[in-house]
This record gives sequence, C-alpha cells and structure tokens, in this order.
Amino acid sequence: MVGRQCDGWIHSLGGHTVCFTGTILIDGERTVRRRCAAKAERLGATSKTDFSGKITLVVHGDLAGKSVSDTRRNYSSTLVETEREHRQGNHICVVDGDGFADLLEGFPTRCRELRRTPGGREPQLAPPRAGGDILGGPLRVQQVGQRTSDALTMDLNHLDKATAAHESTVGALIDHLTRQGVEVHSYARSAPRFDAGWSNGTEIFIAEVKSLTGASEDQQIRLGIGQVLDYAHQLRLGPSGRSVRPVLVLERKPADTRWSSLSEAVGIQLTWAPEFAGV
Repeated sequence: MVGRQCDGWIHSLGGHTVCFTGTILIDGERTVRRRCAAKAERLGATSKTDFSGKITLVVHGDLAGKSVSDTRRNYSSTLVETEREHRQGNHICVVDGDGFADLLEGFPTRCRELRRTPGGREPQLAPPRAGGDILGGPLRVQQVGQRTSDALTMDLNHLDKATAAHESTVGALIDHLTRQGVEVHSYARSAPRFDAGWSNGTEIFIAEVKSLTGASEDQQIRLGIGQVLDYAHQLRLGPSGRSVRPVLVLERKPADTRWSSLSEAVGIQLTWAPEFAGV
C-alpha cells in the first residue's frame, strides 16, 4: 500500500474502497452493511467486508454500550489495523455514521482522527470538531456559467449566487480570512444555506454575501439582512446552543450610510470588500 495524502476532508465517496464496522446509523436509522455498501457503490466507491491493504475509507459504526478496547470485535480490530497503517505512513480516512450520511448527500465531511483511550492501548475516534453541525466543508469559489433568459424566473437569492460579482466577493473574503489563518466553510448538511461560515473558537460566524453590481442596492441589502437574520435565528433554535453571529458581506461600501446603523441595531456585522473591516 502506498502512502496517501489527506487534507483533513473526504470530498466524495468516488474512488474510495470502503470498509464498514460496528452498527451503522444513518441519521439515526440502523442500516445494514449490505445496504450501506450498495449506497456507497452507487456513488463510485467499492466495498470490502474485511480490512485489507486496499481499504482507503473506514466507516465506523455506533459504539454505544460497547468497549472500543475489545479487539475481539470486528469494529475494534479494524481501528487497530487502521492505526497500524497510519504509523507506517499509509493514511486511511475514517468517518462515523454522520460523516457517511454527509457523503451520501454529496457533502464533504471531516476525516476523523484516531487517538488513544485514556490509560489504554487501543485507538478510538476523536470527537467531532466544534461547529460541525453548522460548518461544512471548505468553501470554494464556484465557476459562473452563462445564464439564459430562464434565469429571470429564479428567486433572487439563487440569481445573485450565479453572478461573477458575487463569486468574486466570496473569493476575496476567503483570501482575507485565510491570511488571518481562518478556515472558511460552506454550510453543513443540516444547516441553512448561508454563503460562508467560520469560527474563532468560541463563536461561529455565518455570512450572506451580496453583490451590488447591476442590481438595486437597497433591494440587495434588504434581502441580505432578512436572509442572514433568518439563518442565525434557525441556528440559535437548534440543539447546539452555540453563539452564532450573523454577518452581511457586500461587494463594496453602500452609498447610504444608514445601512451600518441599521445592521448594528439588529445585531448584524456589516462589512464589505476589499478591506472587510471588522472581520
């Protein structure tokens, strides 16, 4: 087996050779391995029933009520073999049931780290990173294609996302935050479809990006305010209990200064390219 590179994310199931262990729960529903394998194979993966040197992705099942240090069980021995490969420089990606469900729906998911049990010898999955139910995979600028007259029937939000000005602003925001060492994310599978998200460790920021070129400036800003307030409200009602701060990102400084005071009054952080002040 040759060493594999991993950027910390599994972007799709395509090309992976998958091994399933334990009880696989997909969105809380117990799913037999045969059905899991069939789902993965429809998305371009192959599957093996036993661990071997060909495995590139381990889907680790639910361990509730089970001892991860019991190497006599298949799920535990699979992790032991996975860690042994890691020590030899051969990276094998590991996901849990939630991560597998993300991949089935076309969402990237984190490659879960292995760590030792306290005082033990056997590896176990490290807990998911904070914000994983809100922040999805790394955000990437989308290629903008030609639009036809049919685009006029699209809703304003989707129409804005199809513009070059919108994607240019997204790209500038990613560059700005990356220079500060901040990783910018898309939305997670269960989260509202915000444009960009990031975390400072204690607080999660979710942003709506609005282009102002060729559009009614007031209309775009009003739309953005409504969207980002709605997203933040939905997330605050969720089970995470995390602090969520809405951010409205504009292509440029708005002509009317009232938008800054209005945004502050309703708890939105307003910023714009190219400086992205305050972000």
